[in-house]
Amino acid sequence: HSQFVSFSSGASTPKLGERAPCLKEVLSEIGLRERYENKLTLSTIIEIDQTDTAENKPETMQELPWAFLKRLMMMDVNARSVKCISSDDSFSRVNNKGIHPLDIMSALLHCSDGLLQQEIVKKMSLCQFAIPLLLPNQETNEITMLLWSMREIVRKFRLSSLSFSKSACEERIVVSNIPLVSFVRLGKTHLSKSQILNQLLRNPQDRHDTFCHHNMECGDAPKRISDGLVEISWYLPLGVKNQDTFTEPVAVANLRGDIRVFDKQFSFLCETSAAVYIFCDESEADYFKILESRDVKAELFLVIRSLGKHFMLTRMTVKPSLRITNVSLKKKNETELVKTLQESVAKMLQNPTNTVSLENMACKARSCGIQVDEDCEECQSSRKNVEKITRNITNASEFKDKQLPSQGHVWKKLSLLENESCRLRKLGNQSIEHYRKALKSQEEDLRRKQQRLQMTAKMSEFLHVLVSSEVQQYYFLKWLEIDLDNLTRHQVSSLQDQYKDLRQKSPQETERLAEIDKQISDCSLGLGHFLRECGQLYTHACNLPEYSRQRNLLEHLPAMCAQMLLDGFPLELVDGDASNIPMKWITSVLTELHDIMHTNSKIKIITIIGAENTGKSTLLNTMFGLRFPVGVGRCTRGAFIQVISINTEVREEMGCDCIMVIDTEGLKPHQLAQDDNSHERDKEVASLAVGLSDVTIVSISEDNSREISDILEIVLQAFSRLGNVDKRPLCHFMHTNISNMSTHERKKRDKELMEQLNEMIRTDSRMRRDNITDISDLMEHDPKTCNWYIPQLWNGTPPMASFSAEYSDTVHALKKRVIIDLKKRRERDDLTHFVKNIESFWKAL
Repeated sequence: HSQFVSFSSGASTPKLGERAPCLKEVLSEIGLRERYENKLTLSTIIEIDQTDTAENKPETMQELPWAFLKRLMMMDVNARSVKCISSDDSFSRVNNKGIHPLDIMSALLHCSDGLLQQEIVKKMSLCQFAIPLLLPNQETNEITMLLWSMREIVRKFRLSSLSFSKSACEERIVVSNIPLVSFVRLGKTHLSKSQILNQLLRNPQDRHDTFCHHNMECGDAPKRISDGLVEISWYLPLGVKNQDTFTEPVAVANLRGDIRVFDKQFSFLCETSAAVYIFCDESEADYFKILESRDVKAELFLVIRSLGKHFMLTRMTVKPSLRITNVSLKKKNETELVKTLQESVAKMLQNPTNTVSLENMACKARSCGIQVDEDCEECQSSRKNVEKITRNITNASEFKDKQLPSQGHVWKKLSLLENESCRLRKLGNQSIEHYRKALKSQEEDLRRKQQRLQMTAKMSEFLHVLVSSEVQQYYFLKWLEIDLDNLTRHQVSSLQDQYKDLRQKSPQETERLAEIDKQISDCSLGLGHFLRECGQLYTHACNLPEYSRQRNLLEHLPAMCAQMLLDGFPLELVDGDASNIPMKWITSVLTELHDIMHTNSKIKIITIIGAENTGKSTLLNTMFGLRFPVGVGRCTRGAFIQVISINTEVREEMGCDCIMVIDTEGLKPHQLAQDDNSHERDKEVASLAVGLSDVTIVSISEDNSREISDILEIVLQAFSRLGNVDKRPLCHFMHTNISNMSTHERKKRDKELMEQLNEMIRTDSRMRRDNITDISDLMEHDPKTCNWYIPQLWNGTPPMASFSAEYSDTVHALKKRVIIDLKKRRERDDLTHFVKNIESFWKAL
């Protein structure tokens, strides 16, 4: 038996038989026609252009897609509301209501390469936007399921059965087996299905719209290429009964358009859903006779509009006969309707007839004649190549020891030895000459041990694929990222939670914190470890004979990594485990980057330093659309770099060809440092970042005054260690997780911070000796423009919280200010000179 709920209410439907507009026509109108074949890339989207240097709003239809993408990259929950502020002839000719947000989004997905598609979908997920599941193409009359595009989405939630424990489920969404509930419509209705879905999925305190609807900006514009689109979203419980709408996870699909026109999509949803809710008028009920001949696995619910504004609850048997029997008839308002639907879905979730993962749905899609985006040869062959590398990994620490040995204990000993060669801290009573000779002998011995380390089987497989075609290379790297994350995420996430919890509750337990910190490092395994091994192997190979096979294999690596930098992959600058920079490797990669940019590589530097767990990586990713690893705890160590190109039209104004962004490991207060080397490493990395930068962002948290003092002390030492460097970086202070603070309170706090810094300078004997008496001797800092109060990241409590609009607005304002500041900084040399600066400054440290 299939239950049906019926009620009244609308949205426009394309007429049966009406010619769908040509996709390429729409792409031409919004300026994306040439990108249909020549796809947009992530590096193009994050490029700094006029819209980043001025308050530009889209004035033509051609500017709309770029405005949407720029705002989406910055996690703006209002990104879908972009519209033109003028009405030029072409704009008016198309429609004076504008262009529908779903048309913009569909067009962009058709015109983006795989990496950008994944970024778009991941950002949409973080903003709690519904995500395209089935994407129609009017040009080819094909439908594509976006499975690959959703591979990066990882969500964390807590089942009702775990509500009394702290443990939570953290899963990659494409492999989560959960019930799917689909909502479709037949004919025209005056009730907004999407509005109802938004209310269905909301927690009581939330007002965020997951699905576009006709009351939002441009939501009443006719859909020209997005009818037939199937969107998907998820309700994931927090594990708190009085806050959760549903106590179990559920996926919700929404078909745009009439099921009579889009029968293939409807059939697919009937095959994969646990339940399908069909919105229609009472006059359309005869259509459902055709369901008698179908193999409908889903439980069907009719949402029927009866006469007037009434809702009718009925029961229907689809097989072996069609029968509708009125059970009750009563008036219901929209709120009651939503409540009725919530009760219906909740009842189904108690004992779902069908659960399905997106991976399994892909099999159904193929049988329904629907393409799957990851079925291309490059993607599938890359997946098989990655499986050869990862299939037998059971212990990350053992794998690194056996298969990535060049970054192991020999490299770490060598790094410590190089450090000691500069500092001579253990000189004792022996002469400097004799001590240096002994250190040199140890270094040569370690170098010989490094040379004896052979390339392992897994690294050989990795490098063999890496030198293949550029398209396959991209898929290979992404699959490797995903597989390695799947192997280690649960253990790392659990340890990170333990570290965070213990740090908050018992910071005095330093030995236990150090133990967890080491465990996180040991069990972490990612793409960065393979690239780190590449750097070590390349360094060794440089000493091999020119005719050596291994040298010939590895000599192309720097150029590949340089291109990866341009394509949006971060590169490790400072090896946080060894506290060292692989100088020969970094020099080669950045020199190759200089060549790829045809020597147009004048550069300016933005760096971020500050306390751990204050959202530094998230801030940079939100500001510039970057891909720095994000996680709680101290999983990422050292420093990473990413490169952002400057559009040629604004290069002269910016005074550079590209911007390098340096993300650093979080600083620990002294009492949490594992040992003196750990604390020294924090100071070294912070000093390097400050010494290289034009603009430094310092992130501090207000949680603990003692910890703030320790962090600020490291920050001041970093600036003071610039020594004779002929520049003072401009410094922005970022106070995290603060909102609703009055202007008066902020000014008071700014003044207190400057007083605290100046007092620390006055009590530091070394700074007094160097004639440093005031904060202005160390940095450029304008209290009016360089103090920022960053709000909470989430609007509510995850997993159903959306990104905070206040957060993205504040970060956007910070980005604009930083770009203005960069313009004022003196012009720098190119990447080749930057490399020399890294080497000389690191040696000085």
